[in-house]
Amino acid sequence: MKTPEILKDEPLFRKLKNMSCEELQELADVIRKYITEVVSSGNGHMASNLGTVDLALALYKIFPPDENYIVWDTGHQAYTHKILTGRAKSLPTIRKFGGISGYPNIHESPYDRFGVGHAATSISAALGIEAANKILKKDGKTIVVIGDGAMTSGTALEALNQIKSISSNLKIVLNDNGMSISPSVGQLSKKILTHLRTSKGFRTIDNKFYDLLKENDLEQIAEKVKLSIKKLLLSNNFFEEMGLKYLGPIDGHDIKMLLRAFKSLNEIEGPVVVHVVTQKGKGVSYAEENPTKFHGVSMIDPKTGISLEVKKEKHSYSEVFGRVLSLMADIDERIIGITAAMEEGTGLKFFHEKHPEKFYDLGITESLCTTFAAGAATRGLKPVVAIYSTFLQRAFDQIIHDVALQNLDVVFGIDRAGLVGEDGPTHHGTFDISYLNLIPNMKILAPSSTKELSSMMKAIIGRIKGPIAIRYPRKSEKVNITEVVLAPILNDPFKWQKIVNGKDGTILAVGSMVEVALEAAEILKEKGLSVTVYNCRSVKPLDIEALEEVKFSPHIWTLEEGSVIGGFGSSVMLKLQGFRNKIEVFGIDDNFVEHGTREELLEKVGLSAERIAERMFFSLTMRKWEG
Repeated sequence: MKTPEILKDEPLFRKLKNMSCEELQELADVIRKYITEVVSSGNGHMASNLGTVDLALALYKIFPPDENYIVWDTGHQAYTHKILTGRAKSLPTIRKFGGISGYPNIHESPYDRFGVGHAATSISAALGIEAANKILKKDGKTIVVIGDGAMTSGTALEALNQIKSISSNLKIVLNDNGMSISPSVGQLSKKILTHLRTSKGFRTIDNKFYDLLKENDLEQIAEKVKLSIKKLLLSNNFFEEMGLKYLGPIDGHDIKMLLRAFKSLNEIEGPVVVHVVTQKGKGVSYAEENPTKFHGVSMIDPKTGISLEVKKEKHSYSEVFGRVLSLMADIDERIIGITAAMEEGTGLKFFHEKHPEKFYDLGITESLCTTFAAGAATRGLKPVVAIYSTFLQRAFDQIIHDVALQNLDVVFGIDRAGLVGEDGPTHHGTFDISYLNLIPNMKILAPSSTKELSSMMKAIIGRIKGPIAIRYPRKSEKVNITEVVLAPILNDPFKWQKIVNGKDGTILAVGSMVEVALEAAEILKEKGLSVTVYNCRSVKPLDIEALEEVKFSPHIWTLEEGSVIGGFGSSVMLKLQGFRNKIEVFGIDDNFVEHGTREELLEKVGLSAERIAERMFFSLTMRKWEG
């Protein structure tokens, strides 16, 4: 893909200082077209990045990123930042194996001031950066760009609450598009920000607000701005009550207006929030009309948004999870569904459509979701919490203290368990077995197929006491969705299933690795070796009866798409301590895994069928040679 000539200057932000508003607008158009072409040809975040082009240009013209410390929250709206800081030619490699990250990464560029990927960390990190710069006597403003969805998170609100008390001078650009991935929920977005963005003050802001900025006495201007905003917008402003000055709301696609606002921001002492209203998908009609659908895209026609991928009748684990839960709630009125701003991604949209009164999207608040579920469970409900593995890490304390300690009936649907692909290390779900394995009362299940997921859910939700986690991958299968949803209940989800018999060794495979284990067994068969394969659907508790049989096998391999430290394999080794010399643990070593397709990453970490079979063949050959 050819990089436009205007974007090839590295770093491009140095040219912004001398560009007029008209030139900046022309550059914005080029960047939007380039981002659309890049994302359309592979994968990446579209709508969120199209919404921040004008904001980034105006911000970097006033606050050059080499002189200031700009932290982008979450990071899936920072492609323009990457373009402006010297990575325009590398953008076509974004999220591809060996290419640049889809998120700011401190190891990738000195202008990526903080590595992100999970929402709402920016204000906390920026406060730390600012404090360090004060001690080190470094000049430059510290600025945060955070979305309204992330602002609803407790992590952001905790930091916001401390800004005044630590005498911060932090500048916050609130990128308000009314959404995270799905539409934002909660009173901060629905009431406070909606009131601000739709107030009479917003309609008249250009005349009322910017006339003040033409005056010369900046100290008087700052005070007039404060009083004018209060008068025009709200008598009680949430941010001002937190001790921050407030400017806005401002049209986030009017570069001239943005430049005026950021110039005034540069002159105001103390912490300030600039409220910028943007539109996800700006400049591309289909992305504007459906920003959720075009949040992340694969191969599409950049002109129409129509998918260019070959249609495959496949259904994801997430879809099956949502459909089966909805079906179960038809029968059991105690079931409720809970998620953290991930209704679409977790498949709970199917549950929401049929059971809106029992569906709770609590925003980017994984800790809240977990304790909310615990509270509901004390009253006899059967809460099911559907959250991505990587994000559930944020609720670790609540899982231990509020759920497991009280042995409450809460089911965790852990989506995106294992390697998720192009989102990379901030999103891989490689630690859930390890961090859940150590918690008393917790049970962990891993289905090997969408059909087994369906059967497993029916066996445990509303039936098994205490906390249970079901972990499943970011995968799809070519199945008859009706047959999968109506699959019969699993007789005993805590018993392992022997799938193949063999004499040379035994593979204990978890979840997504069962299919890989069967492929590896076939490769070994071609080499004249036969191995037993178990579907170890219950990670915790272990199937002790099966282990008693397995321990006499000539060789034992455990396979899991997760960390080997504290994982399934380590549990097996602890249980079979006297037989540890014959056990090999296959999983993800003590590393963070980069981004790439799931297939590329499985090959890299040694969990492809070919790599596994190769290692097993070597082990068996060595054992026979030593024997």
